[in-house]
Amino acid sequence: MSAKKYKFAVIGLGYVGLPLSMAFAKAGHRVLGVDIDSSKVSKLNQGLSPITDISSEDLASQIKLGNFEVSSDFSKLKDVDAISICVPTPLRKTKEPDISYILSATQEIAKVIQKGQLVILESTTYPGTTREVVLPELEKSGLKVGKDFYLAFSPERIDPGNRKYTLQNTPKIIGGITSNCTEMALALYGSVLDRVYPVSSSEVAEMVKLLENTFRAVNIGMVNEMAMMADRLNLDVWEIIDAASTKPFGYMPFYPGPGLGGHCIPIDPHYLSWKLKTLNFHPRFIELAQDINSRMPGLVVDKIAYALNRFKKPVSGSKVLLLGVSYKKDVGDVRESPALDIIKLLQDREAQVFYEDRYSPHLTHEGLSLASINWDEAHLGDYDCVVIVTNHAYYDIERIVSESKILVDCRNATKGLSFDKNKVIKI
Repeated sequence: MSAKKYKFAVIGLGYVGLPLSMAFAKAGHRVLGVDIDSSKVSKLNQGLSPITDISSEDLASQIKLGNFEVSSDFSKLKDVDAISICVPTPLRKTKEPDISYILSATQEIAKVIQKGQLVILESTTYPGTTREVVLPELEKSGLKVGKDFYLAFSPERIDPGNRKYTLQNTPKIIGGITSNCTEMALALYGSVLDRVYPVSSSEVAEMVKLLENTFRAVNIGMVNEMAMMADRLNLDVWEIIDAASTKPFGYMPFYPGPGLGGHCIPIDPHYLSWKLKTLNFHPRFIELAQDINSRMPGLVVDKIAYALNRFKKPVSGSKVLLLGVSYKKDVGDVRESPALDIIKLLQDREAQVFYEDRYSPHLTHEGLSLASINWDEAHLGDYDCVVIVTNHAYYDIERIVSESKILVDCRNATKGLSFDKNKVIKI
């Protein structure tokens, strides 16, 4: 596997699957991308990338070279050496794991699986999924794991928009069902990525990802509560964090914000919490952090109401402009974005809500349908309140402060600027 050029398939061509496909294609391997979204398949085959981490030029180049092919035909999987599953793992409305996409992809693989093939699950899920769900489906083919085919779990560690730590230089965790499975997966990823790190089982690999993101969720929850406490004490939480960050040992800075967003941190702790509840274990830290983090959009709306009230304006009827609706800076991903909750809460209070975000020109979610306004700082004064929800790099913060009547800053974007404290409110 490590010494030859091979054909590699990736199921699911989103924020995880497309960068993975490009990494292998650029290394000279033939890559088959499979996705059930026919519209996405059509655009990808035209060389149009849907994500900022992969340029359309790079995509078109690999297609032209014959290194990357995109299809909705799962039967083509029978002709590849290895298959990676990179499908979504959302939560149901009951906050229970929805692994239906994993199960569907696995069943398609099972129809065509060949002797010697390697299957790797990358989608984040609860410990035991690879062995308890994926393995039985694949063995329905009559083939045996570790002998006829190989199965492993390797958690994705994609951070959209991160230019320093990419798929290439972020260590890849790998845990196989058997030692042979681990060795095969190590050879596969080791031929392309800078560093691979084996663990003793697929369950350990699954738990690694959940630990990483639960660690972040819990610490963000702690600092969000610290922000609430500092507010009650009339203290600046951002100044406190900056001062604490001068300690060179025993401290790691986390920052408050309008709420959690993205495909990992708001979701992954629920997977771990659900699994532990089936074992009669109550994960108190996780649930407390989730409760605190889920209250942050409400705190932002309260800050908006407070700011408007200081100028004798009610929320009802006020024109409120949100700057940035994606879950993080300089990306177009709105999955689980706190902006969605902020918009709904403001609309529930009968505010007129507008937004600007060049990365997300259209916003549709559970009955919500909005389009980004045409960006012009000179017209910020037309709005009763401007809210920095996501501080994209293209925003001229100094001018935004100058032109806005009232500004609510959820990201400490105004740090270092002089402004009227009656005009700018921070969370």
